[in-house]
Amino acid sequence: MEGEVTHRLVNPPGLAPPVGFSHAVVAAEGRTVYLGGQAGHDPEGRIVDGGLEAQFDRACANVVAALQACGGAPEHLVQVQIFTLDAAAYRRAAGELGAIWRRHFGRHYPALALFEVTGLFDADAIVELVATAVLP
Repeated sequence: MEGEVTHRLVNPPGLAPPVGFSHAVVAAEGRTVYLGGQAGHDPEGRIVDGGLEAQFDRACANVVAALQACGGAPEHLVQVQIFTLDAAAYRRAAGELGAIWRRHFGRHYPALALFEVTGLFDADAIVELVATAVLP
């Protein structure tokens, strides 16, 4: 599917330079796919051990798996929302989390937002990703 995507990533010069995200995305024509929240669950539904980085790694893998099941690929993502119990811990781990992101999604950085929340559906979850994609 590479080469088919024409989502336009918009980063206006009047805004702070984006690092690891785009300020806006103009989605190409296609089918919109709304991915349900993906936490660090293994195939048996258990949250993986290893803290934030391990759960983020698994959540990213789960987003890719759900997207592929719809016929999509990471470059089709137009928005990702990241929910975490501890934004400060997320910022401290940003380097490692960025490497995990690139391993799953490459250097495609859609519109992105990070939210600190008081809890997630699974009480053992530290992080959860919600994504939207537009498939050609």
